[in-house]
Amino acid sequence: ELLYALGLEDEVVGITKFCVHPASWFKHKTRVGGTKTLNIELIKSLQPTLIFANKEENVKEQIEALKDVCPVYLSDITSFDEALTMMEIIGQWTNRVEMARELIEQLRYLSNRANQYKVNVSVLYLIWQKPYMAAGSDTFINTMLGLGGWKNCVQQTRYPALSNQEIVSLKPDLVFLSSEPFPFKQKHIDALQLLLPNAKIILVDGEMFSWYGSRLLLSFDYFKQLHEKLGYT
Repeated sequence: ELLYALGLEDEVVGITKFCVHPASWFKHKTRVGGTKTLNIELIKSLQPTLIFANKEENVKEQIEALKDVCPVYLSDITSFDEALTMMEIIGQWTNRVEMARELIEQLRYLSNRANQYKVNVSVLYLIWQKPYMAAGSDTFINTMLGLGGWKNCVQQTRYPALSNQEIVSLKPDLVFLSSEPFPFKQKHIDALQLLLPNAKIILVDGEMFSWYGSRLLLSFDYFKQLHEKLGYT
């Protein structure tokens, strides 16, 4: 989606099955497998001269194999600033420097304006069920929670699994159930409400908290809408 925002319509020859935005690309571009199940031979057949990959989403052995095909830019994003740096680098690698800088400036403006959203509430952001797994303190999601004005109540790093007892002990004011990677539904809200009767528990759009490309342009208005929905504005 970031490459699309940078005007690389003809240059992009392959995407993964999770690259669902824009819809036109998802429909017409060659899909080379999932992020952890890449079809190396198919990628080779596309004869790319540049590959973009991500440390968290892709498998090391497959990325090592792809380095024999062409240069690979491997991103590792855990903060908003790192996301902006990645955009700048991709702009340089794809000869879209000015477009990348314009995007970065726009995102800096939106993030600075987001200071108005700050509220003194703690959030438990869950990404998985059975076991419950949460976004920890060193994740990109944690950064986006902070920019949205919320405090992550999980201090562990990465994505810790939490028991029911641990969830209760956190005493979150809010619980955000992400739309991805686990498809939380109303029944999951109901189950958690029994554990946390005093917490507000809602479903949230995971893309707005975890997609670190041009979709960030939509994140801050979404955060504002969440604050309005929760009655914090």
